[in-house]
This record gives sequence, C-alpha cells and structure tokens, in this order.
Amino acid sequence: MNMSPLQTLSLAPLVAMLCIAAVIDWRERRIPNWLTVLMLLSGIVGSVLPGSVASPGQAMLGMLVGLAIPFVLFAMGALGGGDVKLLAGAGAWLGPIIIGKIFLAAAVVGMIIVLVQSTRQRRLSALLRNSAVLSVSLINIDRIGADAVCETGKACRSIERPLPYAVPVLIATLIVLSLGM
Repeated sequence: MNMSPLQTLSLAPLVAMLCIAAVIDWRERRIPNWLTVLMLLSGIVGSVLPGSVASPGQAMLGMLVGLAIPFVLFAMGALGGGDVKLLAGAGAWLGPIIIGKIFLAAAVVGMIIVLVQSTRQRRLSALLRNSAVLSVSLINIDRIGADAVCETGKACRSIERPLPYAVPVLIATLIVLSLGM
C-alpha cells in the first residue's frame, strides 16, 4: 500500500502515542488505560476523516484483529492486557491487514530484543532451553491442557524483566509503515 502524503501526516498522532506507550512501558512495564483508550477512540473517529488510512469498517475490523491475535498470548500469560489493548488501538488506526503485519514484525523485533537481553544477562542457554520446553508443551496442549501450558510459560521465564512490548510494536510499526506495506 502506498500512502499519500496526507495519509502519512495523518498517522503522526498514532506514532506519537506509540512513542509515549513505549517510554512508559520501558520504565514501568505497563501501558496505561488512558493511552490505549485514547488510541482506540481516536483511530475510530479518525477513520471518518479525509486522509485516513482505514475506512470506518476497516478501523473496526482492525481493532478486532488487533484484539484477537494477541489475546491468545494474553490468555497464556505471555502478554499483558495493555499490550493487547495497544494493538487493538493501533488496529483501529491502520486496519486489519497492516495490524497483522505489525504483529508479525513485532514478534521478530521482540525476539531480537529478548535474544540480546538474554545474552547480556548471560541467560541465553536458559532462554533456549525454556523455549524448547514451552514449545513441547504447546505441541502437546491437547494432552496436557491449556492450564498446564500457561503454568509452563510462567515457570520458564528466562529474563529478569519482562519485555516492554510497546517497544517492538513501535519499531515494527515504523518498519511496516516506512516500507509502504
């Protein structure tokens, strides 16, 4: 998708809110509700304005996709509620296709950050071992149950502080938008 200059300019408030979310998440490991609600509402309202990236229908669908995809990770305890609401808010601004791409890009960016963080903390081998254990649990979810997978995920934390998910979301958003996707 090639964006017009007006569409690019119209995304400045979204990028600003993502920057604020990333800074707060980095410092406090949480994203405040006032920010995610503002992002969500401004995305939906902005969809009716000229130059918006998403139509009102796309904004609603983007919000739902942004909510649904990370909700599985939230249910497993891998993401917080603010992370889910952040993606829903960005989805309201960008629509379902772009938020799906951002989710995938954020997964890659987050993986890189976690690998670097684990290496710096000298916990890379623990990360790899715990990732293998969690993968085996996920493969066997039908036999051991979702609760056991969630408990395995909680027991397999490999870094001292959880990943501030707003940071990879911000980076992924900038990458996806700059590539004209």
